[in-house]
Amino acid sequence: MIPNQPENPYYTADHEAWRDTVRRFVEKEIEPFVDEWEEAERLPRELFRKAGDIGLIGAHHRPDAGGIMEDLFYMIIAGQEVARAGAGGVSASLNSHAIGLPPITRAATEAVKRRVVPAVLSGDKIAALAITEPSGGSDVANLETTARREGDHYIVNGQKTFITSGMQADYISTAVRTGGPGMGGVSMLLIEADMSGFNRTPLKKMGWHASDTAMLYFDDVRVPAENLIGEENQGFRIVMQNFNFERLMMAAGCNGFSQTCFDETVAHARERMTFGKRLIDHQAVRHKLVDMAMKINATQAWLENLAWRIDRGESPVAEICMLKNQATLTMEYCAREAVQTFGGAGYLKGQKVERIYREVRVNAIGGGAEEIMRDLAARQMGL
Repeated sequence: MIPNQPENPYYTADHEAWRDTVRRFVEKEIEPFVDEWEEAERLPRELFRKAGDIGLIGAHHRPDAGGIMEDLFYMIIAGQEVARAGAGGVSASLNSHAIGLPPITRAATEAVKRRVVPAVLSGDKIAALAITEPSGGSDVANLETTARREGDHYIVNGQKTFITSGMQADYISTAVRTGGPGMGGVSMLLIEADMSGFNRTPLKKMGWHASDTAMLYFDDVRVPAENLIGEENQGFRIVMQNFNFERLMMAAGCNGFSQTCFDETVAHARERMTFGKRLIDHQAVRHKLVDMAMKINATQAWLENLAWRIDRGESPVAEICMLKNQATLTMEYCAREAVQTFGGAGYLKGQKVERIYREVRVNAIGGGAEEIMRDLAARQMGL
């Protein structure tokens, strides 16, 4: 530590108390059970309730929506502390509410908010977001799932795919086409799992095994018109607002996983003996660790600066896109070098670095692929 170093300007005593709460929760309620949940390919619903009890679900929602996120640093801390468990599937499913609930808190009717939001924040119900379809993911303007108004209901037909928490979700904020082609015909509907005509099947994945991921099927699902989120044909903007928060949240989590790779590698390198000395005593290994730390610190500094600016009213869309890429590229480097340093042990299941290595690509795709992030950033910059 640098002598006489000033306190971090972004974090208060309340933030650090929150960090301690989440860290103890992760150590007690998550880390001992990760392998069990990976095998089950889903999280127990009781975990959501326990997370609700300590405010972990509320850390992704502002106080006016019933949460505890007085600023974005509560979200950053939550994401990075959960990442210490080294299981992206746990983070993904446990945080599906963070993308499924905001459309409701921002734009649903008061009656729907009263019915849905408290149940999700307490962990009694699970929320998910359904945007991606078999025909495309980030190309929201061309989605094909339809919702036809018929009296007091919308009749929904179509499919969604890659839906996080899709098998367990009770409430699904769903993008549908209510109008003509393009972004002007997109609306958002709250679809509930017990509605007739709604079905789902699980998807098998390379990583994120603890996260249940699903295909959703809508076959003449009758959705009450009061479940419309926002105005009809005005859903595209709601989706875009959601994407910005999701990308910032993913950047925080990815850098948390990068830090976990660093910590695990340092611990291993101090114990592992090769050619008569510890791994960490080899210059090549120390250089890897320094490079990891450089990338992690640079990403963290950018993340915290953007969070501070957003809390003060800015909307730096281009930088959010670039930060998301920066974080996934940092994670890719740290995961690769961690497994390389672990050697054969890093290729065995049960290691945090092995799980994180398998889960690099989903972070570089989900929430907006790296290529799309570059293109969106370029357009925002007028390039």
